[in-house]
Amino acid sequence: MDLESLLIAASAELASGGLCKLVRLPARAGATVAPDPPLPEPLASRVAALGVTGLWTHQAEALAAAREGHHVVVSTGTASGKSLCFNLPVFETLLADRKARALYLYPTKSLAQDQLRAIRAFAIPQVSAATYDGDTPPAERGLVRRYARIVLSNPDMVHYGMLDTHTRWTELFAHLAYVVVDEAHTLRGVFGSHVGCILRRLRRVARHYGSDPRFILTSATIGNPGDLAERLVGVPFTEVSGDGSPRGERLFAFWNPPFKDGPGDEATGSRASRASSNWESARLLATFAGEGIRSIAFTKSRKAAELVAKHAKVIVADPGTSDRIRAYRAGYLPGERREIERALSSGELLGVAATTALELGVDIGGLDAVVMNGFPGTVAQVWQQAGRAGRSRQESAAVLVGHEDPLDQYYLSHPDVLLSRPFEAALVDVTNPRILEPHLGCAAHELPMAPSEV
Repeated sequence: MDLESLLIAASAELASGGLCKLVRLPARAGATVAPDPPLPEPLASRVAALGVTGLWTHQAEALAAAREGHHVVVSTGTASGKSLCFNLPVFETLLADRKARALYLYPTKSLAQDQLRAIRAFAIPQVSAATYDGDTPPAERGLVRRYARIVLSNPDMVHYGMLDTHTRWTELFAHLAYVVVDEAHTLRGVFGSHVGCILRRLRRVARHYGSDPRFILTSATIGNPGDLAERLVGVPFTEVSGDGSPRGERLFAFWNPPFKDGPGDEATGSRASRASSNWESARLLATFAGEGIRSIAFTKSRKAAELVAKHAKVIVADPGTSDRIRAYRAGYLPGERREIERALSSGELLGVAATTALELGVDIGGLDAVVMNGFPGTVAQVWQQAGRAGRSRQESAAVLVGHEDPLDQYYLSHPDVLLSRPFEAALVDVTNPRILEPHLGCAAHELPMAPSEV
């Protein structure tokens, strides 16, 4: 059964609620160009071996800007190949300069692990990579400092484990050619402002050791990628936002949970309440799994992720299918998270109920459907989560299951408003005194401060 028929059939089982509107978003063709000048060997042959026959236009534009020495921010849609936008210039530099190093920063450990697998898939001996985060065993951290030419970490570890002990990272800071910040759209508000201060401290320590790294930031589509990048790092950026990648056809469904005891009565003033969005999300996850359709349900809390997975297992009649549904959230042991990621990528799992820990750019090819358990909070997040499915450019479905709150119900009643709304701007303020003051203390602890720096 195709995705549209499956959603219509699942809605027909309900006495109320269900499918409010189904919108079909057309496919889009991609545009490729050859890099000029061509990629050096062995990078060119490794890229070709991975099935890349040409660069999407935004990938080529980002590569050209990085080659010219610019700081670059890439803001394109989900599954548009943003990783190549920074991997190609970094690999070129590491191959040309045997001492050069790079630092990749990610918002989640799962994304860092996914990108580590992607880097190792290139199989370039001169490009050694390793993660440095809370899951890295203490016995391995010294090896990472000495031998890894690409260190994959996160802003917290830069603050706690690198800047404070920068004398242990002399090789990295003295030869730091690139700093990559992935999923930069997550760096907003107070958290983003703190990260902005950390990046400025990172640049300061790098200058102390004689390096001046170029920054490449990648972001989902937001309203102000260039402005955000400049506010985060404090240097001018070249913005690349024209998405040249292809996209498969996508169904976007708006889904309301049914009423529990009828729609209510205006005459008596009785107010109807709807069934739990957790249960409806679980029912859709189970429906997709029962048809062999690989899907993921995003929830707003760890508890909701566990409940959706538990309910879906109960709803699915086939024990074999039930065993192929899991929850994914922070708090699991590192080995458990890696196993779920592997099973989902390989197709062993048919359904996963997850928090936003799997929302970001983890490459899970072959997913056919996404269920959003409630409006995520921003339009940008809606498209970020919806883009988890269809990464292999096959037909996909995204289903927004509304909560009872007014905003969710408004979007279910006015779906065209959500689909046509512009992306929000991401705002940071590194000059906020309550944020800046503790970072000044950290900077003074790391290196003596000149009067001009205060």
